[in-house]
This record gives sequence, C-alpha cells and structure tokens, in this order.
Amino acid sequence: MKLLRYYMPAILWIILILVLCTLPGKDIPSNSFFDRIHFDKFVHFGLFGGIVLFLSLGIYRQKKHISAGTLALLVVCAAGYGLAIEFIQEYWAIGRSFDMYDVVADTLGAIAGVWVFKVVRSLFFNNLDK
Repeated sequence: MKLLRYYMPAILWIILILVLCTLPGKDIPSNSFFDRIHFDKFVHFGLFGGIVLFLSLGIYRQKKHISAGTLALLVVCAAGYGLAIEFIQEYWAIGRSFDMYDVVADTLGAIAGVWVFKVVRSLFFNNLDK
C-alpha cells in the first residue's frame, strides 16, 4: 500500500487520459478558434507530458534516484500509450479517428515531461539527492 501513494497520481492521470480520449466524438466540444490553432495538440502534449512527470516523481520519491535510462523508458512507454490510444480511437471509440499528429504531440509532450520533472526535482526535491 505504501507504493500506491507514490504512483497514485500517475495511475489516476493515465486513467483520465483513457477516459478523455475515448469519449464519443459528439461529446467533445468544438470551437472554430481552437480548431484553427490545433488546440487539441497542446492538450495531447500536456497530457502525455504529465504521464512522464507523475511516473518520474513517483519513482524518484520512492527510490530517491532515477536514471537517464529509466526516464528514456518512461518516454517510450508514454509515447507507446499515445499510439495505442490512437488505435483505440480508430477502431473502438465512437466518432473518433487515428491522428498521427496526436501521436507526435504525445511523444513531444512525453519528452518535455522529462524536462519538467528535472525542473520540479531541482526546485522541490534537491535535498533527496544528498
């Protein structure tokens, strides 16, 4: 149960992404301004960056360290989850479709999640490194 507290934010975040990305297309609000600026790509970027951030924080808080290899693996896993979500949208979600640009946004967001983790770690958890 102690481990759960480290990873609960990440677990909830991952479930939230699944729920949001599988909503029927008719349930997603549309706004011509947001459509023009491709706002949904920014949302994907932030959602998948959040996966890496929350998982990295969980690992770091548990182990007091996280390797570059682990961070790279988290990026690959988050990007793979984004790709899987796109296939779910294509084949099982009502009124949704596969969008390769969403996969790109997910992957870039996951990479940015590493950078955000490093900033958060340096601001709030520096004492754990010593």
